[in-house]
Amino acid sequence: MKGDALYWFLARGLDWLIWGGELVNPGDLPEEYPVVFISNHAAALGPIAVTASLPIRVYSWVVADMLDFAKAPEYLRKDFVEPQLHIPASLSLRVSRLISLASVRLLRAVESIPVWQGDQLPETYRLSVEALVRGRSLLIFPEDPKQEMNELFMMTPFYKGFTRLGEMYYERTKMILRFHPLAVHPRERRIKAGRPIQYNPYNDPIRERIRIKRILESAVQELYLSISLEGRAGIPLPH
Repeated sequence: MKGDALYWFLARGLDWLIWGGELVNPGDLPEEYPVVFISNHAAALGPIAVTASLPIRVYSWVVADMLDFAKAPEYLRKDFVEPQLHIPASLSLRVSRLISLASVRLLRAVESIPVWQGDQLPETYRLSVEALVRGRSLLIFPEDPKQEMNELFMMTPFYKGFTRLGEMYYERTKMILRFHPLAVHPRERRIKAGRPIQYNPYNDPIRERIRIKRILESAVQELYLSISLEGRAGIPLPH
């Protein structure tokens, strides 16, 4: 399929041009799909690193503004061009517009799932469940940028909205959805996969959302820390 060919072309290009790292434990990836991969964002590098490193095709949640030609330039200016590229304000919007001409087309072409807010959020869930039913695995970066950064793990606390996919997928298919944690470590240029967390349909829905969110957040932190320790010791730790 055209979208798949473009996806793998981009993955190889991102690995060669930007990432150049490795998935240190590919044997710990799931054997059955679909799953929902949950990762830290690591600024702009997280989505690039995971796309470049995973050996399977994933469909990413992307802020809806990033898929809109009219809204993408301003979003890119505030979220990427000024804070991460350090382009001065006098030039940043111009640079953002140039980037968005390519980024919007590419994100649409690889069938990214737009994440809306408010009244449109149910459409994000609908598209996500449809993708899972079709056997497509999702990639979500659920950090809340409004929360305080934890300097040890270089990540902010997670939103919990993504956990609703477990109950929605179960309602649709009567099958258990698994959430699979990943940690991206920019300095070490490594990604590590953790053990999956399964949705429990017999738990109270609200408690289950909190449980999944907390376990995944802790799992990503532990994976990140283990990579840091491996890098300092110079030897791999058991996993």
